[in-house]
Amino acid sequence: MENENDWIKAGQIASQVRDYARTIIKNESSLLEVTDLIEKKMFSLGGKTAFPPDLSINDIAAHYSCLTNETTVFKTGDLVKIDLGVHVNGAIADTACTICVDSTENKELIESSDKALKAAINILKPDLKVNEIGKVVDEVIQSYNFQPIRNLSGHGIDLFRIHTKPNIPNYDNRSNEVLTEDRVIAIEPFASTGIGLIHEGKPSEVYAIVNKRPTRSPVVREVLKFIETEYKTMPFAKRWIVKKFGPGKAQIALTTLERENILYQYPVLPEKSQGLVSQAEHSILIREKPILLTKSLE
Repeated sequence: MENENDWIKAGQIASQVRDYARTIIKNESSLLEVTDLIEKKMFSLGGKTAFPPDLSINDIAAHYSCLTNETTVFKTGDLVKIDLGVHVNGAIADTACTICVDSTENKELIESSDKALKAAINILKPDLKVNEIGKVVDEVIQSYNFQPIRNLSGHGIDLFRIHTKPNIPNYDNRSNEVLTEDRVIAIEPFASTGIGLIHEGKPSEVYAIVNKRPTRSPVVREVLKFIETEYKTMPFAKRWIVKKFGPGKAQIALTTLERENILYQYPVLPEKSQGLVSQAEHSILIREKPILLTKSLE
């Protein structure tokens, strides 16, 4: 496998940042300050953001990233999904965990996604059908009397691409697709007290390039060139563009690029029945003896 050391280094950095993030989310801490600390930690360790850190609270399953005018403050009992990605020369490590802020509430919900992830990792090998992963995840989460979120899944990872094939389901979807040797995948069980489905919510201010095509405005072209150079096809935050170009120029460019279908803006993903959601995630290099890239370094 090419660039194997980059994948391993990205995993080590992501693990350190994830474990660090667990320690800084407290009652009355601000989401903006926590996000800033997470990003600074990544850079200090020699990594770059593969996507904006997601800190999704309670019934929000995924894609809640810090807004440009973020005012959220964490409260005791908040169920927070810490989902982050680090890249080293385009080799990406994606990892997540769930904490309950200054509280032991929802211990079983958090444990269910953790145990489902561990059980799934234990069966990994080349040529394994991906539906077998989903079957294990479903069985573990339902054994706790919770529901896996069926319309969220794990995924393959390629250089500079956070979501690629294969799709790694959280239930037995009957897929005949198999894992191949030297493939990097992310397994991410989501467990819910609700019906186990998400729907698209409000805009997240997280974007990615989905179509490469020309745009007429010189101002918009300048911003697009920066995005292509700095982030390639990886997701990025509006606040990063505002920091670089200022709020007015950033808003004009992002609005134009989204309207021209060059950029896609991800929606926030709440649980459909407002059930609480926990998440756990690791990135793994598939081998006869799989390499867990994002294992805890403690």
